[in-house]
Amino acid sequence: MSLWTSLEPPSATVDPGSTTTVRLRLRNTGDVVDEYRFTPVGDLAPYITVEPPVLRLYPGTVDTVQLTFAPPRTPDATAGPNPYGIQIVPSEHPEATTVPEGNLTITPFTEVRAELVPHTVKGRFRGRPRLAVDNLGNTKLTASVVGTDSGDQFSYEIHPANVQIEPGRAAFVKATLRPRQIAWFGRKENRPFRLAVQRSGSTPLDVDGTFVQRGVLPRFLATLMGLLVGLVVAAVALWFAYKPQVASLAQPKVVQAAASSMPTPTPVVTLPTPSTPPPTTTPPPTPSGSGSGGGSGGKKKPPPDTAATEVQKLAASDPGGKHICYRVYVGDKGWSKPSCDGVTAGSTADSGGSIEAINVAVSGLGHGSLDAFQQDGGWKAPESKGWQGAADGVDIYSGTTGKDIRLSGFAVGDDKGTICRNAFLQGSGWGGLGCNDQASSKVNWIFGGTTDTTKSLQAIRLTV
Repeated sequence: MSLWTSLEPPSATVDPGSTTTVRLRLRNTGDVVDEYRFTPVGDLAPYITVEPPVLRLYPGTVDTVQLTFAPPRTPDATAGPNPYGIQIVPSEHPEATTVPEGNLTITPFTEVRAELVPHTVKGRFRGRPRLAVDNLGNTKLTASVVGTDSGDQFSYEIHPANVQIEPGRAAFVKATLRPRQIAWFGRKENRPFRLAVQRSGSTPLDVDGTFVQRGVLPRFLATLMGLLVGLVVAAVALWFAYKPQVASLAQPKVVQAAASSMPTPTPVVTLPTPSTPPPTTTPPPTPSGSGSGGGSGGKKKPPPDTAATEVQKLAASDPGGKHICYRVYVGDKGWSKPSCDGVTAGSTADSGGSIEAINVAVSGLGHGSLDAFQQDGGWKAPESKGWQGAADGVDIYSGTTGKDIRLSGFAVGDDKGTICRNAFLQGSGWGGLGCNDQASSKVNWIFGGTTDTTKSLQAIRLTV
């Protein structure tokens, strides 16, 4: 061996899109003048520049070459430690080729891009856009997708609601949005909507789109029906204004008695019969509940939609799928409508009110559980007795209603898969998406909100 080498330092760190340098020192330990050529090897070879690429050394002399590392800010620059090597080939003794090795750590970075395909969707009852999510970073991306709009004009169904994307890869999320009001007549209306890609601890990435809502019936049909109604009204008005007068010309028939030569008989006087008062009829009693006032005999109101009734519908339309539905009880507003798979339940407005109870139901998870943290005494019940559990498709309740006992937090769990939650606290906003990753921690529940009894829970989002 006629060569001595040293990397200074042997390990280095660099940010993608930036550069760093390492010195490679060489000493010719032979007895002849030699020339050395340098060639980077390994996965990082495209990002390494050696200056100078050829070095000539006299016996016993030492010199230095500079290694410059410039990994790009792309998914190809794998985050973490990456080994590299520099092949050194002596001209005089090619058989004495050596490869000093070092280590370069590339720092992680995150970059997400999302695009609606298509940007504008058209329909009468529903629109079905797709969201393309690209992971342009060098680490694995975990995020959830939710739909929002101003004025709560749409209901959203998103599948899948949670995505995990490897670096340099993309995923497509299917969304179905339904307008809450159907346009029966009229021109097309452009209604904006938004899909948001949310990552834990990061600002959501919003993607705006437009739903062109068409009228169910043609506009000319509405005009025609209006003309027909106008004609009918005019005809009725003319009828009453110029109603023909109908009079009967019939005359009563006069019966004349035939003349008689017989003497007129003496009239017979008949005494009147004593009058008898008419019988009194008692009207039948009015049935209970009849009339405009209603009562116990009136029609019963249909039972309200709960989380279980809503999740049963999803289970029927998606056999084998995993879903979670939920609703909240807010002060004087009562129970909210059921929300499912990441849709917000509650209100994020300042005047939205505080949550006092939660109703949850799951499908495809085998079993679900729920507990609530109340401001007046902590958990709904001590230790494990506070958990309320039920099988797929059955309602689970925790908290109280009508007693103004507000919640600060909650815990939710399941038997199969991963369950994620996000909580909106009054004065603090959304706390960020969190999941019970059973694959790593083997914990089947996750806490949302806070145990600070001065802060109230206003809205929640749950996904599986």
